[in-house]
Amino acid sequence: MNKTLFLYLSFSFFFFSCGRKDEKLSQNTSGAINTISVIIDDQLWNGEVGDSIRNKFASPVLGLPQEEPLFTINQFPVKVFEGFSTDSRNIIIVKKEAKSRFKINENKFAIPQNAIHISGKTTSEILAILERNASKIIQKMRITEIAQSQKMFGDSLLDSQKIINKFNITLTIPSKYDYVMRRKNFIWLKSEITSGNNSILIYQLPLSSIRKATAMSSIVRSRDSIGRLYIHGTVLRSRMITEEAYSPYFSKVILAGKEAYETKGTWEMKNDFMTGPFINYAIVDKPNNRILILEGFCYAPSKEKRDLMFELESIIKSVQFLKKK
Repeated sequence: MNKTLFLYLSFSFFFFSCGRKDEKLSQNTSGAINTISVIIDDQLWNGEVGDSIRNKFASPVLGLPQEEPLFTINQFPVKVFEGFSTDSRNIIIVKKEAKSRFKINENKFAIPQNAIHISGKTTSEILAILERNASKIIQKMRITEIAQSQKMFGDSLLDSQKIINKFNITLTIPSKYDYVMRRKNFIWLKSEITSGNNSILIYQLPLSSIRKATAMSSIVRSRDSIGRLYIHGTVLRSRMITEEAYSPYFSKVILAGKEAYETKGTWEMKNDFMTGPFINYAIVDKPNNRILILEGFCYAPSKEKRDLMFELESIIKSVQFLKKK
């Protein structure tokens, strides 16, 4: 059995025959979260173009204690896909052709889907297209994956009335999370996993507590104070703090239409040996004269953490602010 036929049979569950162009798409995309199918011939994949794709789309995720790729990449030769279409959500198709091209097709073969077409007459042209457009491609794919992650929560959702009553917001949270602590301006939810757990924190601070000039240090100080108050280990006087050895990654973003600060890094349990990654969003909520903090963190010493943290990010990015009654 030749290589082409073997690959075709091995991955046949990805394909369906192309129908008429005006036929309505009914196939939903499938596959693991944060995965890209790269359709490229072996010669390009094993050279500079492949190196560029790997460097950009499989670069380490910021804020994790161990290196894990931004996306998991599966490569297939172009000839395997000719005449067929795939139900992967994210596809990058790279070819050497007479005409240079960069195009993003949405829902070309299934729904939802990003099919990225890149072609050039030379390796240099292809590399230039990748350099110019990689950040745009990554942003679009991450938006799609966040939406897919939220969709995978399905109808089995946590009753969030306690969150609505306390903070006047909604969050889409899977029912596997439980309320483990509620205080006046603080809620902690947790989901138990094999040999660890995923957690979500919700709390609020006065609007004046975080200023632009000192935002990162203020956020670190506030989360360390929350750890001292509420998040303790099994060892006496242990408490969660932001890891002191490394500065977290910090950026300004827009979340639910509001200015926010995104902080990614690692936490540690002071006086104990527990550690793990966190992602923190401090949302400037001027109408309610507050800073709303939404944070996700995980403890999973024997597991890869990219997708655990991505689930937490997806939950946080489902936030909606309700109107005052």
